[in-house]
Amino acid sequence: MTETGTKSATGRLISLDALRGFTIAAMVIVNNPGSWEQAYWPLKHAKWNGCTPTDLIFPFFLFIVGVSITLAYSKRLEANVSKGKIYRKIISRSIIIYLLGVFLWLWPEFDFGAIRWTGVLQRISLVFLVCALLFLNSSWKTQMKIGAVILLLYWIIVAYLPVPGVGRPDLLGPGKNWTNYLDSLFLPGVMYRGTWDPESILSTFPAIVTGITGMLAGKLYLTVKDEYKRLTWLFLMGFTMFIAGSIWNWLFPINKNLWTSSFVLYTSGLATMALSACILLVDIRGFTRWSYLGRVYGANAIASYVLAEMLPALFHWNIIGGRSINSLFMDSLISLNIEPKMVSFIYAVLYMLIIYIPALVLYRKKIFIKV
Repeated sequence: MTETGTKSATGRLISLDALRGFTIAAMVIVNNPGSWEQAYWPLKHAKWNGCTPTDLIFPFFLFIVGVSITLAYSKRLEANVSKGKIYRKIISRSIIIYLLGVFLWLWPEFDFGAIRWTGVLQRISLVFLVCALLFLNSSWKTQMKIGAVILLLYWIIVAYLPVPGVGRPDLLGPGKNWTNYLDSLFLPGVMYRGTWDPESILSTFPAIVTGITGMLAGKLYLTVKDEYKRLTWLFLMGFTMFIAGSIWNWLFPINKNLWTSSFVLYTSGLATMALSACILLVDIRGFTRWSYLGRVYGANAIASYVLAEMLPALFHWNIIGGRSINSLFMDSLISLNIEPKMVSFIYAVLYMLIIYIPALVLYRKKIFIKV
């Protein structure tokens, strides 16, 4: 099958690779501004309640993890690969991704006295592990029920259950809710925000549901054979979740830090509709040129992310006349009367393109690093 069809010669779904890759590219951009103080608001996280474009990136990736689980493991089950072999691969992959997350936190100082045990890759590993095991041992109906129960229970606990020493939870700011309280009791090591962590123990449960929504979208993709009916049903599924999340926001605010139930549905709805758009443009209409950057990043997503998280140390070291590449770039362009926020954005985009170079080399050599 040619690359203008549903799958590339490697058997990978092009539209999913494109969406995954654009998500990683966006993650690299928002994580690496020229200056954190000089960043446009869409490139920043919402301070608490609410949702910016940046807040969509992580749930989009977890949604894609869920879709990939359904597509990949359905194929392996059809090929009669033993579940024991699949389990070993799932567990080993989860451990490697988790340890990569810990490694990135320690890099480059390696201060083992200040380890953060939670983080982006750590959460990805846990969501992947739980969702993959769920997929292998339950039907899509059971998965949907589990997801619904988690979202409802999380809503009741976080929004209404009294917090010891606090009383009714306060959702207007950090520190007075169950996620922060449980982290203070059971989360070892360093917390990202000092006294609380956005990748908390409790909020990992609704994050798993984000993965489940991706699994359900993947199931729908495999079940509906007609490409236009498939597209229609996927869009309707996404639009329904988006509306449900928007309505739930009135009672349980959309909040990435808490990964609220409304946030799950709102972002999963947008992710499903984005997947529908990619399927339409790439798989059905065959517009693959515009998606090339996404496909390149998507083919080695984790490897690209790890590299992008390691290189900033090099760009911020004082290696050129006692100054860093970052400060030289920012000061030079600002001296040309370019708006500081624009300079910061240009720096982030150029950094993303630098990470794109090794990803492109791997892609052209058909090397896909499977963590």
